[in-house]
Amino acid sequence: MKTQIDKLAWLYIKDNQVLMARSKGKEKFYLPGGKREQGETDQQALLREIKEELGIILIESSLERIGEFSAQADGKNSDCIVTLRCYKADFIGDYRPESEIAELAWLDYQSKEKCSLATQKVLEYLRQQGTLE
Repeated sequence: MKTQIDKLAWLYIKDNQVLMARSKGKEKFYLPGGKREQGETDQQALLREIKEELGIILIESSLERIGEFSAQADGKNSDCIVTLRCYKADFIGDYRPESEIAELAWLDYQSKEKCSLATQKVLEYLRQQGTLE
C-alpha cells in the first residue's frame, strides 16, 4: 500500500537558477514549502510554511499554480510517494534560513543531482518549458 505525502512548494527563479533549501540533518535540497495543517488551503499552507522557513511574506494575490510533481520520497521506502504542488509568487522581505533550514542555495538545472527526486522532476519540467537552460 502506497503512502502519499502532500506538500506545497514555492518556486523562486532568478538568473536561470532556483532558490532551494536544505533542512538540518539532510543532504538533499528541495523547494521551500511543506505540509499543510488540518483545514488549510494550499495558499494558507504555503504562506505559513514560507514565513516559517524563509522569514518572508508571500503576496497571496500573486500566487500562480505551476503544476504538480510526484516521486519517491527521499529517505523513505519505494511505497512512499511525495507530491509537490508548486506555486510562484511575489514576496515581501529578505529571505534567510529559519527554523529547520540549515542552508539556502541557488541551484541550476546542472545541479539537479543535489536535489530531492520530486524537485528534480520540477527542474526537468522547468527546462522543458524553457524557464531553465
